[in-house]
Amino acid sequence: MENDNKMVKVTNRSRGTVGYTIPDMGNLQRFFAHGETKVVPMEEIRKLDWTPGGAVLLRDYLKIEDAEAVEEILHDVEPEYNYTEADIKEILLNGSMDQLMDTLDFAPEGVIDLVKDLAIRLEIPDVRKRNAISERTKCDISKAIEINNLSKEVNEESINTGAKQRRVQPISTSTGKERRTSILNDDKYKIVK
Repeated sequence: MENDNKMVKVTNRSRGTVGYTIPDMGNLQRFFAHGETKVVPMEEIRKLDWTPGGAVLLRDYLKIEDAEAVEEILHDVEPEYNYTEADIKEILLNGSMDQLMDTLDFAPEGVIDLVKDLAIRLEIPDVRKRNAISERTKCDISKAIEINNLSKEVNEESINTGAKQRRVQPISTSTGKERRTSILNDDKYKIVK
């Protein structure tokens, strides 16, 4: 790929914000929110690859969505590099244990983060898959699902009760003085326009 001006889609597939600075391009700073896709020139991708830590960002956290650019920058990537959220959902819900294990062994860190998040959000029923993901990510998937369910129950209870109700009577702060007027609604007077 010769053209530095070719525009390439780059997506942040990590759970957090990814940012970088490229000094060779006038200290260009670019930040990607979770799941955000930006179109950047190929020159920027090349220079990012040359900066300290840039290759790690491109390999593990940002996804280059152009086959030629991937070939040039990352050379030979595993198939898991190109997994989408839909692919991961399919593996978690319908895929074999071996497919999941290969994903956990060969996928970039951004894909592993997505596997963990989706496993919790989808509440995957296969305990073997939960345990494999827990072992790889050091996050107890079953416990996270349990905590999410408890949190949902608490939120539903607070929504269902509607108005707040007092548990005790408030402390009297009477100073012995009486008001000369009512606070908000004074029905003694009519407002004339």
